[in-house]
Amino acid sequence: RLQVQERLTSIVANTIMKKIKPRGVMVIVEAEHLCMSMRGVKKPNTMTVTSAVRGLFRENAASRAEVMALIKPNK
Repeated sequence: RLQVQERLTSIVANTIMKKIKPRGVMVIVEAEHLCMSMRGVKKPNTMTVTSAVRGLFRENAASRAEVMALIKPNK
């Protein structure tokens, strides 16, 4: 089923929290939106990033920053 990227990101984070019950979850989704490539701004390979932060990572900025540093792409 088609999803809005923001909703998909949130659903994944909420499901992990509910089913696994970790102390915290960060979900980051990077995707190319074909609507941006095919029409409108017509910028191929334009990536959109969304994130959902739950639990410990929402409450603790240092933990959140540590995860972000670990997953930061080498571009």
